[in-house]
Amino acid sequence: MDTMEKWLRLGAVHGLKYSLRVEVANRLEQQTTVTHSFLRSMSFSDQQCRQFLNSDTSQITLTRKWLEADEHHFLTLNDPCYPRLLAEASGCPLYLFVAGDPAVLSSPQIAIVGSRQCSRYGQHWTDFFAGAFSVSGFTLTSGLALGIDSVAHRAALVSGGKTIAVLGSGLLNIYPRQHRELSREIIRQGGALVSEFPLNATAHPGHFPRRNRIISGLSLGVLVTEARMKSGSLITARYALEQNRNVYALPGPVAKPECEGPHWLIQQGALLVSHPNDILEDLQIGYHSLRFSVSEQINSSEYGTVPLPFAGVLANVEDEVTPVDVVAERAGQPVPVIAAILLELELAGWIAAVPGGYVRLRRACHVRRTYVLV
Repeated sequence: MDTMEKWLRLGAVHGLKYSLRVEVANRLEQQTTVTHSFLRSMSFSDQQCRQFLNSDTSQITLTRKWLEADEHHFLTLNDPCYPRLLAEASGCPLYLFVAGDPAVLSSPQIAIVGSRQCSRYGQHWTDFFAGAFSVSGFTLTSGLALGIDSVAHRAALVSGGKTIAVLGSGLLNIYPRQHRELSREIIRQGGALVSEFPLNATAHPGHFPRRNRIISGLSLGVLVTEARMKSGSLITARYALEQNRNVYALPGPVAKPECEGPHWLIQQGALLVSHPNDILEDLQIGYHSLRFSVSEQINSSEYGTVPLPFAGVLANVEDEVTPVDVVAERAGQPVPVIAAILLELELAGWIAAVPGGYVRLRRACHVRRTYVLV
């Protein structure tokens, strides 16, 4: 009986306290054979002994076959590749199934979670924040669900970053099915899929809170961009607080049910954010700020000689409404990157956000302004 088989058999035993499960796992690794008497000495009941010794071997066989692929990994709590941040969280999984690069699990991560049925407002700002985090060197972590989760994953990929998807199903049963191609792209771009459930396990409502505690446990902080009051995203936020993680919330229109969750979190003490730098600065680690150093100047009769970052981007914003994707195409950069730059220019008073995109402001209108998201 090898180490993988011992851990899987232990995972199939019901009714064990978590502390005992960890103690048994450590002892099992030192046992060449596992007997009924040994398990009884570890406070197993007779029924629990039978569950361990008579476990369904089909799962063990399936896992061995799955592990033949180079990109497939089985990480136990004692494995050096098991993410330390998650290991420090109370009640962390005994083991993880990982498809992709296991090293990415130990990279600095920010989680974005939110509603499956998200609004255009939620999509826009999730895309913006996720892209900005990726550009700043963070791995983006989420749950592969419809709505906000998938927007966050895709924005990270478009920005050239890495992303981690934590599943509420087994890795041979990608859920939702329409995200199978997205899951493959996550792996191709150096990210990972993660699950604590047996490989062929189907999605179940009871799995998602357990998935959510992994999302928060892997991350330095959790951003909720849009969520109703009865949302799994608020469960993730609760886990984050229990794990001593930072919780952030994006305000939105007061009449929208999708914004009730973030507003409630703000009332409970979550940090209200209106720009990715709010989170990057709060984490206070060596991040790459989005307020890049001044490297270009505009020289014209209209502006005089005014030091300005992103002059090349500003030149692509016209007096008429210019959509963000048009600016991105003209500048030859990903949309999330351009969205971050445009917000910087807007806050500095060079452009103004209007329905459909941005418009250029003339010199007489150039004043420093602060915007509140409503």
